[in-house]
Order: sequence, then C-alpha cells, then structure tokens
Amino acid sequence: MFGFSLSAGTILIAAVAVLVLVVVLVTVLFATGLAARLPFMANTAKLQRSVSLAVKSLWLHKLRSVLSVLGIIIGTCSVISLMSFGEGSMQDALDDIKRQGATNIIVRSTKPPDDSATASKGFVTSYGLVRDDLERFSTLTTDGAVTRIVPMRVFPSEARYLERLVNARVIGTVPDYQVVNKLELSRGRFLLEEDDSDLENYCVLGSEVADKLFPFEDALGQTVGIRSHFFLVVGVLKERMPTGGSGGSQAAEDYNRDIYVPIRTSRRRFGEVISVRTAGARMNEKVEYSQVTLTVNAEVDKPEGRAKVQAVGNEIKGMLERKHPKRDWTVTVPLDKLEEAERAQTRFTLLMAMIASISLLVGGIGIMNIMLATVTERTREIGIRRALGAKRKDIVMQFLVEAVVQTTIGGLCGAALGVTSVYAVPAVWDLLRGWWPGTAALPAKLHVLSIFLSVGVSILVGMCFGLYPAWRAAKLDPIEALRHE
Repeated sequence: MFGFSLSAGTILIAAVAVLVLVVVLVTVLFATGLAARLPFMANTAKLQRSVSLAVKSLWLHKLRSVLSVLGIIIGTCSVISLMSFGEGSMQDALDDIKRQGATNIIVRSTKPPDDSATASKGFVTSYGLVRDDLERFSTLTTDGAVTRIVPMRVFPSEARYLERLVNARVIGTVPDYQVVNKLELSRGRFLLEEDDSDLENYCVLGSEVADKLFPFEDALGQTVGIRSHFFLVVGVLKERMPTGGSGGSQAAEDYNRDIYVPIRTSRRRFGEVISVRTAGARMNEKVEYSQVTLTVNAEVDKPEGRAKVQAVGNEIKGMLERKHPKRDWTVTVPLDKLEEAERAQTRFTLLMAMIASISLLVGGIGIMNIMLATVTERTREIGIRRALGAKRKDIVMQFLVEAVVQTTIGGLCGAALGVTSVYAVPAVWDLLRGWWPGTAALPAKLHVLSIFLSVGVSILVGMCFGLYPAWRAAKLDPIEALRHE
C-alpha cells in the first residue's frame, strides 16, 4: 500500500498561494471595473469603490505611497533572494555529495588495535579484505542489486623521474575506478582491461604528481620509477578539489597526488607484502584489498532507491561480520551524509525565511505608521462621509482595502525585484570573479514557493497592520471630525 500525506508546512504554503492568487485576481477585477459585470459580484459596488478610492489615493500621493511600501518591497525581495541563494548553496553541496557517489558503498580494510604491537616488532601484519570477500560481494551482481565492484590496493610510495622526487599514493585498481569516482582526463587515457590482463607497466598520474615530476615537458610517454620498477605514463588527470573526511568514517581523498596502475600489475611487481617506513619504524603489511567500492543500482532521489542502498549496505555488513571477527573493516555509506545534508538544508531554509521575514514585519510597522498619519490627515473627509450616511464598517473597509492594496502592490514589486536579483547577481558576480581569481562561485536556485509565501505574507501584513488604523478611523466622532481643520 502506498500512502500520501501532506505536512503542515505544505498545507500552509498552499493556502498562502491560493490567498495570493485570490487577492490579486480580486484587485485586478475591481481596479479594471470588470467585477460589476459578473453576476455574483453585483452587490459589491461599495467594495469596488473602496478599491478605486485606494488606488486613486496612492496615485495622488506617489512619494508617500512609495515610502510606505518600501519596507514591504525590501522584505519581499529579501525573502526571495535569501531563500534562493540559500537553496542554491545547499543544492550545490548536495550535488557535490552526489558526485562523490551517493549510491556507492565503500568497504575499507582497517588495522585492528591489537595488531599494532606485532607490526612494530617487524613481523608481517595481515588484515583486511581478501579475495574471498570480493567473491562474496560478486554474488550481489547476479540479481542486479550492484552494478559495479571496484577493488583497490593502496600504499604510499616515492615516484621518481631523473632527479625529481615526489611522495605519492600508488593505487592498484581497475578501469571502472574512473567511472565510480568521476575522474576527468587532461590528456591521454585511463587504464584498460587489457593493461590488467597483460600485466602492463602502465600508469596514470594525478595532476600534482605530473606537475612536480614533469614541470617543463609533457608527461605522456615518459617513464616513472616506483620502487625499482618503471611505468609508462599513458594518461594525466585534470586537477580536482580534494574531498573532506566525514567524522572519521569517510577518509579524505586527494586525487591529485595519486598514481594509478593495474591492480594485477601492482600485485605482481610489488608483491603481496608492502613495506611502509614511518618515523623510527618499518612496518610490513599484507593487505590484499585496501578498499572495495560497490555501486548500487538505485536512484537516490526516490525513497525506495535509498532504502535499497541501505539494505545492500546492511547485507555487506552481515557478510563481513560472519567472516571477520576481528572487525578489520569499516563500511561507509555516503548516502547517510547526503541525508544529513538534506536535513541541514531544511533547517537552513527555515532559518533564512525567519530572518528575511523580519523585514516584512518592519515593513508592516511602516504601513501602520503611514496609515495612522493618513487617518489624522483625512479626519474631515471621514466626518463628511459619516454625515452623508457611511457606516463604520464602510470606513473600516475603505482604510483596510487601502492598506491591503499598498502591501499587495509592494509585495508584487518586491517579488519582481527578488526574482531579478536571483538571476542578475550571480551573473554580475561571475564577471567580478575574473578580477579575483580563485573566488568561489555564487550559486542560486529560484525558490518558487518563496515567491508565493512572501507575497502572501505581505498581504496578510497589510490586513493585520491596517486593521488598527481602519478601526481608529471608524471610531472617530462624526461631529468632531467635521470640526477638524
């Protein structure tokens, strides 16, 4: 069974959107005189006159009207701009997480704490993922749950070319590594299946390694020395921003300092045991696979896809718990990081909306101030209307409609200005970035709901803050009002 439910926030936004459309439609009908022609609007002549008088009053006092609605214009523009720029920034962060592979499951080999003493004595420490684990993972591809399995063998090493030396990270892997990690080539090619099956001494360099070893010549076709073996450079990667670690569960990745070689070649050339020199010690480790990345056949934008990723992750954990009692492994699901970022996006959007709504509140206070001054200024007019038979509700309607018309016009103008700023500011920012290299981009994504929300709130502000001045005008004594000069 599939259920569908609406949150309170969604219902509120929908109600505000309907209110905006109704108020705008009614205002247009009365302002153009079309309302009187509608059969069901035949008894609304007073309301139509009130709207017409409000528009004429605003037109006669242009400067005062502009100053009174300036706060509403700025507030509406602020709500749309802040929520759109906040939405753009958070969406950019979410897209970056997705580019890292939200449907990937990363299994890493980790050294158990009790093996550190053994390694310090010079013995060989054996831990982590083995070939049997890779075969068990391969069973997940039979039912289509996993589309790619990318094993890796990682160790630090020095790379040399002539007298130049760089400390790099050697990664023995397969061609799908480029697809899973979305690596882009600057020139040349990545590893091929034939390179691995033929045990070729081919390598692909990260951008920083290539720049340090070959600062004056093209790296393609050159040979790089790694632990007494020479590898032919067949490709160079584009520079890529390193990824940050996440709470110790997801290690940082600096692809610019990597050297990629075929995984079978790395095992044949460097052996099963890797010696790593540290400060005052030499450690010998036997790790068949440093990391295995599995890509789940799912869509992260759908709930069932996310549930599938979590289910596969739990199944992998169950496999490893049965075969590795020492817990020499960790399983990382980047989807968890994506979901946490999405929750942060919701909180951030609400915070931005609350901050921007303060401007609308200030604008409402400005409307009330101007309306109170208008009541004092038009006291004699109020007395004349009361003497000619106008009731208190007519006076309330006149001033309330005038306040709502002001805030509606201000809200619409602010919405137009806010939408313009969402598209214009990033364009201008991109032009200014040419003068300051290295400056980050300013992402923006139009938050459509904020348009209806801000305009709707501005109309409600006109109703709320225009009610007291209208009530005060209706409470004036007609005789005292006629005597007012």
